Amino acid sequence: MKDLAGLMKQAQEMQKKMSEAQARLDEVEVTGESGAGLLRITLTAKGEPRKVSIDPSLIDPSEPEILEDLFLAALADAKRKADQAQAKLLSEAASGLGLPPGFDMPFGVKS
Repeated sequence: MKDLAGLMKQAQEMQKKMSEAQARLDEVEVTGESGAGLLRITLTAKGEPRKVSIDPSLIDPSEPEILEDLFLAALADAKRKADQAQAKLLSEAASGLGLPPGFDMPFGVKS
């Protein structure tokens, strides 16, 4: 029974750390760029949009496809960075919990 109590305590500790990490995901921001930084998109580590910045030189009504492509490229860059930040924060939250090597955490985070 002592092992069960220790396991329950460890599970509660893990739940607390994961809740704290989830809260931090709302605070951490990443910025994706395209067009040599002329178009920037900022997201939280959860992927929520926060800001879009478009240099006026990119706005050409006769060629909207260029702006569309740059927007998608910046969004993809921001999403990749948000995913990396999320994985890092959740991995840090899971570290030190004594989980078995290779244990898969939610979102594909390895312990």
